[in-house]
Amino acid sequence: MKSEKLKVKNPKLCIALDNPSKEENLKLINELKEYADNLWLKVGFRSYIRDGNDFIKYLKDMEYNIFLDLKLYDIPNTMADAALEIAKLGVDMFNVHASAGKRAMQEVIKRLQNLKKRPLVLAVTALTSFDDEEFKKIYSKSIKEKAKEFAIDAYESGLDGVVCSVYESKEIKEATNQNFITLTPGIRPFKEESEDQKRVADIKTAKSNLVDFIVVGRPIYKSKNPKKVVEKILKEILWKNFYYH
Repeated sequence: MKSEKLKVKNPKLCIALDNPSKEENLKLINELKEYADNLWLKVGFRSYIRDGNDFIKYLKDMEYNIFLDLKLYDIPNTMADAALEIAKLGVDMFNVHASAGKRAMQEVIKRLQNLKKRPLVLAVTALTSFDDEEFKKIYSKSIKEKAKEFAIDAYESGLDGVVCSVYESKEIKEATNQNFITLTPGIRPFKEESEDQKRVADIKTAKSNLVDFIVVGRPIYKSKNPKKVVEKILKEILWKNFYYH
């Protein structure tokens, strides 16, 4: 991408539904119902395996946007078959692993292309639980270098964006396109403890790195007043725009 003036967008808030029980997740989403138009909900392995397709339907009936976070990784045909079944659930976004390769990512998009409305498809680059030393042992390159390579592969394969840390987002957009989505886990909106995440950031840092979606989990669902935390995050997101050159 050429050195054009890139305007920072207000990122969308995506809440990770990682509570230990379905009942706790339901309590949370019912408390936040008035903000459904401004929120996305991330349903990961734990919630999906435990609560299944009926849970997805319930969230959709409440008019939430759903990101199904299953990180598909298999042979190309199997990934494409699974992607089509995911699309039939009516979710708005899901992800695959970029390390499955370009052929697999291309097959996923090909399988979905005839749908009247397909979900957004993102590729996972490097999990935010990795530090650089751990990552190099597996991929033989730094996180920043390999995440950029994976993002270019995903972009060239026709995907809509990638899952990455805040610290790779800006460079990925410069290497692809400003409209290529970056979704970033590991957001600690008010500098909370990072726990098992290694590459974390606050909202201001996410905005300065051109992030499109921020994922927040524990700071919201572990709070005694999740609604107040969400209100505070939404206000922070709407903080004045600025420009990156």
